[in-house]
Amino acid sequence: MAAAPTSIYDFEALSIEGKPAHLDTQRGKVLLIVNTASACGFTPQFAGLEALWESYRDQGLVVLGFPSNEFGAQDPGSDGEIASFCQLNYGVSFPMMSKVKVNGGAAHPLWKWLTNEAPGFLGSKAVKWNFTKFLVGRDGAVRKRYAPTDKPESIRADIEAALAAHA
Repeated sequence: MAAAPTSIYDFEALSIEGKPAHLDTQRGKVLLIVNTASACGFTPQFAGLEALWESYRDQGLVVLGFPSNEFGAQDPGSDGEIASFCQLNYGVSFPMMSKVKVNGGAAHPLWKWLTNEAPGFLGSKAVKWNFTKFLVGRDGAVRKRYAPTDKPESIRADIEAALAAHA
């Protein structure tokens, strides 16, 4: 039996282009992982996420978007349609992953780990809605979980602190 995951680097996903994305390649970087949707009231947060990526990527921040269609069927499109939407409407250039489930037995293993490492309100492990965010430090450990209502610009100080910390 494989060892239980101990850091973000123990996971892989598929890029929105369908290529394997091993999170081990992000070792030493700060990750902001977000479940996204193209037709949600929070969808304009793509612009804020892109601004964070542009501001901090040279210092080691990687924003990773994981589309999910679990909440109100707000991302029903194919990976190609989602990628096109994000790029055309919000200029998204940060890495987007293939659509995943973030809750329940069919949830992607990364999301099971994230929600276990940083439970939500009142200890809930479930992701409640689109644009839930997880900040992962340079050491591969989850530093903080943010609600969908937390705008990307409101977490700049936490990102700067994570970037200043050494793995």
